[in-house]
Amino acid sequence: MPTFLNIGKGPPQERADAARNRVRILAAASRLFSRHGIDRVSLDAIAAEAGVGKGTLFRRFGSKAGLAAALLDERERGLQEAMIAGPPPLGPDADPAVRLRAFFDAYLVFLEKNLELVYVSETASPRARYQVGAYRFWYTHVRILLAQIYPHIDAAYTAHALLASVAADLVSALIEDGFTFPRIRSGIEALMIQLCAPEQIAEPPRLPAH
Repeated sequence: MPTFLNIGKGPPQERADAARNRVRILAAASRLFSRHGIDRVSLDAIAAEAGVGKGTLFRRFGSKAGLAAALLDERERGLQEAMIAGPPPLGPDADPAVRLRAFFDAYLVFLEKNLELVYVSETASPRARYQVGAYRFWYTHVRILLAQIYPHIDAAYTAHALLASVAADLVSALIEDGFTFPRIRSGIEALMIQLCAPEQIAEPPRLPAH
């Protein structure tokens, strides 16, 4: 689940300063990452752009991966809220198979816009992908939908297997190998159709050889 700003009890001035610094740092990081790419932006540059000391940045976020995770947290909220309480096809009033297909399509749209950030967040350390809160959220959602569609399969394993197909390191490797996001989305959609409604097609679709 996303981590929302804690506005509980504490010294009022410190709380306001911390909130302002957080907003300024994230805005600065977003601007610099968009202009230059994450690899080419230093923490010193972000601190200077935000007008804060480097120590303030380190205390708040710890590393560039921490900054990437915080930026993603802000950007993931809309998708997560649509999945929890939004209208069909993502929201809870839709058929589970429809929701599953809609989630993967929506996630790939999100991933296309944020691939570099997701890559940094998911590869910051061994198993980092599986330790971030967002992955646990996506995994739980997919596992529950799979269990509703196919009560007798191992939904826990299958959820991880399906999410592996949209891992940032895999998608980045495909992009470097010449795949486009429309092609990747088409391939995932074909997989979803086969998984969720196998009666709609007689055999698995075949993408052009690369």
